[in-house]
Amino acid sequence: MEGRRRIRSYVLRSGRTTPAQERAISRLWPRFGLEFTPAPLDFVAVFGRDAPRVLEIGFGDGDTLVEQAAADPACDYIGIEVHKPGIGHCLLRAEVLDIDNLRVIAHDAVEVLEKQIPAGSLRRINLYFPDPWPKKRHHKRRLVNPHFLEILVPRLKAHGRVFLATDWEDLAMYLLEVCDAFPGLENLAGRGNFAPRPAWRPPTKFERRGLRQGFATFDLVYARSRAQISLKAESA
Repeated sequence: MEGRRRIRSYVLRSGRTTPAQERAISRLWPRFGLEFTPAPLDFVAVFGRDAPRVLEIGFGDGDTLVEQAAADPACDYIGIEVHKPGIGHCLLRAEVLDIDNLRVIAHDAVEVLEKQIPAGSLRRINLYFPDPWPKKRHHKRRLVNPHFLEILVPRLKAHGRVFLATDWEDLAMYLLEVCDAFPGLENLAGRGNFAPRPAWRPPTKFERRGLRQGFATFDLVYARSRAQISLKAESA
């Protein structure tokens, strides 16, 4: 959005990072961290191989991201998060499990997608339990909107998938409406329908807490459709 300030979908919190998390970031960032730069990443150089890639946006404490990467060594995983406590926790878990197929970027997801993720480079994008911004006056802060999808969808390979989940019903209906209306996405459960919960998706901390409180979980699964115009830089 050139020429005006973009409304961000998050508010940075400070003062909650433990000493162990601070030490983890300092010690483990060279191994797992990727600095933000306004240039496309060379994933083959980053991971030392050309493998299918999964991006998780807003990974929270990183437990589900690390669990997926550990269970799926044939794929490379990239996580984006802005909150330091979650980053520190994620790095510690990755070290404990001694995984090599995970990298973390500590920056705004929209800018990372715009500047750092090459077109056509991802097999899957996961967006689990984003901030619902429940008050109507804050709906403009919700991450997913048509402009965001215009940036996100071209980063998928042909027929690449987007997996979303939320336990906030109003947000679920909003996501369904916005994503169903986007011409570059196909709802794999059928237009207007939520998807069954993928068996491989580990429950997040927020999901477990919501289930204890009696909240239902809504899953959505989309594929990049033929209607999406391919970028020239995209790989087949």
